[in-house]
Amino acid sequence: MDMCILIPLIVGAICALLGYLLGKAGHKAVDLDVYNNKIARLEGELKDCNAKLNALKMQDSRMAAHMSTPAILFNAAEAKAIFGKLIKENDLKIVEGIGPKIEELFHNAGVKTWKALSETSVETCQSILDGGGEAFVVHKPGTWPEQARLAYEGQWKKLLEWQEELKGGK
Repeated sequence: MDMCILIPLIVGAICALLGYLLGKAGHKAVDLDVYNNKIARLEGELKDCNAKLNALKMQDSRMAAHMSTPAILFNAAEAKAIFGKLIKENDLKIVEGIGPKIEELFHNAGVKTWKALSETSVETCQSILDGGGEAFVVHKPGTWPEQARLAYEGQWKKLLEWQEELKGGK
């Protein structure tokens, strides 16, 4: 046999044997019990943390129920002083572009207060109008929720100034 082939085979076998022996010597036996105990301990800690989190969430929800946002008080005298006429609380007709018929449509849809109108999207306002028929097609409710917010918050001067710029609520 030729020596050129024999030397690489011998060197390869020696390297394989050394690699195997070094791998065995450097590799410690895995003690599965140690890892199983560690996992069990961590799972217990996770369970405790979840229990504490749930308790805090319950406490937080109870506190939120007791600390609801206070209602803004309606000041009829201030509204009258700025608008020059008596304003009834939650009268949707104070919004430029809303008249008695549209107010009735919104009341029938469950929108009866300035706050409710301020929280109603323009798209929903449009859908309420669309439900009223052809007579309401010309109306554009783009500013109505914001006007209602100003009324709800008692920002009468700002509302009046803005309405002077608007034409039919648009």
